Amino acid sequence: MDIAIMGAGLSGLACAITLEKNGISPTIYEKRSKIGDRFVNGETLLSIFAFPVKDCIASLSEEFGIYLKPSSTIQRMELYSKNQKAIINGHLGFTNIRGRERDSFEAQLGRQLSSPIVFNSEKTYEHLLSKYSHVVLATGDGADAKETRNFREDLTVSIKGATIEGSFDRYSVMSWIDYNISPFGYCFLIPYSKKEANISLAIPDLQQNKDLNIGQLWDSFYQMVRSQLNQKLPITDEFQITKYPIGICHTARIGNTFYVGNCFGTTMPFMGFGQYAAILSGIYAAYDICGLGNYEELMKPVRHSYEDSLVLRRAMEQMSNDGLDIIVRSLQGYWGDTLFHTKRVNPLKVASYLLRPFIHRGVHSDDQS
Repeated sequence: MDIAIMGAGLSGLACAITLEKNGISPTIYEKRSKIGDRFVNGETLLSIFAFPVKDCIASLSEEFGIYLKPSSTIQRMELYSKNQKAIINGHLGFTNIRGRERDSFEAQLGRQLSSPIVFNSEKTYEHLLSKYSHVVLATGDGADAKETRNFREDLTVSIKGATIEGSFDRYSVMSWIDYNISPFGYCFLIPYSKKEANISLAIPDLQQNKDLNIGQLWDSFYQMVRSQLNQKLPITDEFQITKYPIGICHTARIGNTFYVGNCFGTTMPFMGFGQYAAILSGIYAAYDICGLGNYEELMKPVRHSYEDSLVLRRAMEQMSNDGLDIIVRSLQGYWGDTLFHTKRVNPLKVASYLLRPFIHRGVHSDDQS
């Protein structure tokens, strides 16, 4: 077998590492000049979105031989709506860096790899398909899956973020769901270290948001964070993404083409998480290529999580700040601790089940199990 992997991101690299463990050396084609050659941002691995896995880092290590070092554990989450605040304590997950950093997850995966990588590649999917027996599409978004008519786009999101300097609790993350700041969207502060953090603002590209200026929203958000933390927080790096597609492929595998990462649909519509699922998709595609499992079957839990997350996304689009205040207030104390620390039920599925009767648009219930 000759295997080509199109993309050297999380899912493509995880696929390559797993193939190597099973005696197969793929060739990776990456359009950028090096691994992680993209903007720098902070991300999280939250246990609440990886049920039933409670420790994603341990799971990747012990079950799959994928070794990652996060920036920190998350021991505290501060969640803000317009008028309410909830604090969740305990082991909630991990923070990590993505992009042009030595310790980014992409760079860490790259150091575990020995297969050749062709950088600055201009090879198309069609070219690779004609040359290789198997092609793994791992390009980082749904554009290539859309070109093959195998992608259902559910929404697009515009994001603006920055690296800031200051004094931070590296074990604590902050999140805002206040529609005065980010209409129908969300904001994060994720520390890289005690001295650096990422702040980001994401808004869905809805009809009701068509006249918004993300630059003006960003200015207000940035000033709010500076005021709330009572720090100057100088910006050292910035990025902006316009109309990033979020959706899911119709079929995980077509012929000998495997759709992994965001080509499959591992970014969850609710709050944009998806790193663990992206890595799993690469591992599972490799399992199928090696005859160790059926990729479509292995990805069913991720597909169901995506659909549950889409229900929550649609619910957010029908809420007001008053409704968000009620939710955040309810998360302070017993219900927040129960939701974030439960081991018996899938919080995402329960929330989706409760909200589904009230959602009347944009939810594909025929995809549910």
